[in-house]
Amino acid sequence: MTTTRTPVTTHPRRTVRRTALAALALGAGLALTACGGDEPASDASAEVSQTEHGAADVAFAQDMVQHHAQALVMVDLTAGRPLDPEVAALAEQIRAAQAPEIEQMAGWLLAWGEEVPATVRDHASAGHGGDHTDAEHMEGMEGMEGMDMPGMMSGDEMAALAAAPDSAFQELWLEMMVEHHEGAVEMARTQQQEGRYAPAVELAEAVEASQTAEIEQMRALLG
Repeated sequence: MTTTRTPVTTHPRRTVRRTALAALALGAGLALTACGGDEPASDASAEVSQTEHGAADVAFAQDMVQHHAQALVMVDLTAGRPLDPEVAALAEQIRAAQAPEIEQMAGWLLAWGEEVPATVRDHASAGHGGDHTDAEHMEGMEGMEGMDMPGMMSGDEMAALAAAPDSAFQELWLEMMVEHHEGAVEMARTQQQEGRYAPAVELAEAVEASQTAEIEQMRALLG
């Protein structure tokens, strides 16, 4: 049998690389089949779907519920503080955006049969309706340790914010919220790369866009 060889002029390195990649892909597929697993090797390898979700979508929703909840605790701490009008308006803008997003993500988790995680704001709210005193917030902050997410504040950092004098509160709040938003943007970008559930990917895109704009606004307010 005669074998047709590709001329050297058609980029042999690229041909070799494609052949190697194809062999690796075939080997990975055979290994997955041999294991008998029903789950895809990774969410990133699957097409984005309007109905199907993967492990990355669950992780994004569970983590971002907690991340958003901490942002709302930070917003709650602005109550009664002397703030510049722009900062007060920004705090309410964050509340208006992130509270519905928490509900949306919790709804996905319930529909998927996944756990909706308890949050620091749940602890602060338990038995107290919608009003949160500093003591209630301090109680909720005790459960923050171990939340290893980008931009997540520690219990000590949140306690320092709650205890800050009025003269220092606004600047500290803005600095912490910038860091918190940067973490959310990082999480949102990961979801866009690895997520499978289209509505969750779309939410991640919205989070990145809105919080990037708010970061720029807060940096301008910090001067």
